[in-house]
Amino acid sequence: MAEVRKINPLVKTALELGPVLLFFIGFTMTKGQTYLIGGSEYSGFLVMTAALIVMIMITSGIYWALTGTLSRMQILTLVLVVVLGGISVWLKDERFLKMKPTLVYVAFGTILGIGLLRGQSYLSLVMDQALPLQREGWMILTRRLTAFFFVLAAANEAVWRLMSTEAWVNLETFGTPVVMFAFFMAQARVIDRYSINDDDKAA
Repeated sequence: MAEVRKINPLVKTALELGPVLLFFIGFTMTKGQTYLIGGSEYSGFLVMTAALIVMIMITSGIYWALTGTLSRMQILTLVLVVVLGGISVWLKDERFLKMKPTLVYVAFGTILGIGLLRGQSYLSLVMDQALPLQREGWMILTRRLTAFFFVLAAANEAVWRLMSTEAWVNLETFGTPVVMFAFFMAQARVIDRYSINDDDKAA
């Protein structure tokens, strides 16, 4: 197995959030405008979607070069942005890119849900070393996160179907990260109650 190399947390954050922030800035500057490219007209949103595809590919390549690996979520995000974003640009239909978050949330919610049906916490398989918890704690967190993913999926569908493109971009850039931060902060009591300390490990 190839060695996973650690990188500076600031670099990691920049690589993960950079494309989204640049997409937001670019959309803000180009919204309401159309561009003639190759004899066809494209909205500012579609132009920035094409740019997002390129940015995601570049930052994913840089991350892989620095660490030697990509997480499953990074791979899924890369594939969906390239495929759905590409379809959006090709068909000049914004809806495909807007469905990307829904597919991501449903995919992870389904994976965690399958684990729960089998009496397992798949979340613990990827986070146990960073956050040692008792089994009951992992099951509680997994149930809550599974429900949370499906709530996010429903929220994304509601926003892109019922509200403006600008509202959807604002949700993806600012709203979802804030809500996710608040969700994980709200789990502090569970983490504190079921955490495994050094005395528990020694026992």
